[in-house]
Amino acid sequence: MIRIILVEDHNLTRMGLKTGLGQEEDIEIVGEAATGKEGLDLLKTQPADIAIVDIGLPDMDGIEVVETLRQFQASQGLDQPKVLMLTMHDSECAVMAAFAAGADSYCMKQTELDDLIVAVRETCDGNAWIDPAIAHVVLRQVRETASPVAASSRTVSIDAVAPEFEQILETYPLTERELEILELIVAGCSNAEIAERSYITVGTVKTHVRSILNKLGVDDRTKAAVRALRSGLVS
Repeated sequence: MIRIILVEDHNLTRMGLKTGLGQEEDIEIVGEAATGKEGLDLLKTQPADIAIVDIGLPDMDGIEVVETLRQFQASQGLDQPKVLMLTMHDSECAVMAAFAAGADSYCMKQTELDDLIVAVRETCDGNAWIDPAIAHVVLRQVRETASPVAASSRTVSIDAVAPEFEQILETYPLTERELEILELIVAGCSNAEIAERSYITVGTVKTHVRSILNKLGVDDRTKAAVRALRSGLVS
């Protein structure tokens, strides 16, 4: 079971989340709080896998809640719960502040329930889940800070420090053509633009993109771009 604690001040939203998530056989709501202080007290005492934290709480914002939780976890040698930040805000400042505070994933309140469930499961598995509505913000920040040698920033929770390039290619055995296309994906090019620049058909591009996603172990272009930048495949 994925044990979840909800920290959300809006009663109807919290009830909706509790009802919707609670319908899943592998998800259990083990606690809920309407303020940051109540949430922290609960998170420090109630074992859970995921904390869904609203960024806009009445007594302290969700970013402060996450920062305080992470400090407590560090002092106790704990690594759970992981944090999925839930918010109405899609500003670059709010998004990057959430990740800097230690959030593992970021989800808009407008997100469909099915997508939120995916976000919960991905986060529980140790993957960053970034709402497509704000993925461009994170990707831009990653491109500005990515290093082919070290990738320990909290900007996006992509595994660990990258090894040398040869070792990277052993992990992600991309062909020269796939690397070229991956660079264009990171640059934000569509399949049609990639086809035009690479002098190949759109169908061939799609084949290469599928292969790239499979080799990187991701399921969409945004995650592929982030992983490429954080691992040093593309600079």
